[in-house]
Amino acid sequence: MNATAYTKEILDELKRTLSLMKDADTENLVDAILNAKKIFVAGGGRSGFMAKAFVMRMMHIGLEAYVVGETVTPNLEADDLFIVGSGSGETGSLVSMTEKAQNIGATIASITTNPVSTIGKLADLTIEIPAQAKADSASGKSIQPMGSLFEQALLLFYDALILSVMEKSDSHSDIMYGRHANLE
Repeated sequence: MNATAYTKEILDELKRTLSLMKDADTENLVDAILNAKKIFVAGGGRSGFMAKAFVMRMMHIGLEAYVVGETVTPNLEADDLFIVGSGSGETGSLVSMTEKAQNIGATIASITTNPVSTIGKLADLTIEIPAQAKADSASGKSIQPMGSLFEQALLLFYDALILSVMEKSDSHSDIMYGRHANLE
């Protein structure tokens, strides 16, 4: 198969996976985002890159959002929302962060392939992306290696969340452009 054919298959996988997600869970997360004082997002590896893209867009909307682990990230408090993207829901460092967020009393949202995972059980809101986990390559859910389908679906899901937040908060692209970096 050539790259064009692989691209078509990847897009078909994404369409199939994202169509299986539950709208009610998504709406609950949008409400949690809009009601939070501050929003913190975490993820490991490629999921962490997706988290950074999501936080950037939330900043563009005007939300107080942070990537966990950055030098300018403030402390998490009880009125805050902690969103953790983890395919397996078992990544040690993310489990530890989630436990700390729970102890602080923050609202926890898990986005995972495994809602019964440690992180999924700790979460107040769990969003399932029905893709294969990194160690589940034999599942037949994807031709792609490791957690690629989850990571790609996570980015698209985060972008869809931004559109929902924009709609509910009467935000639009012109406002966002005004918050875009201009030192480049």
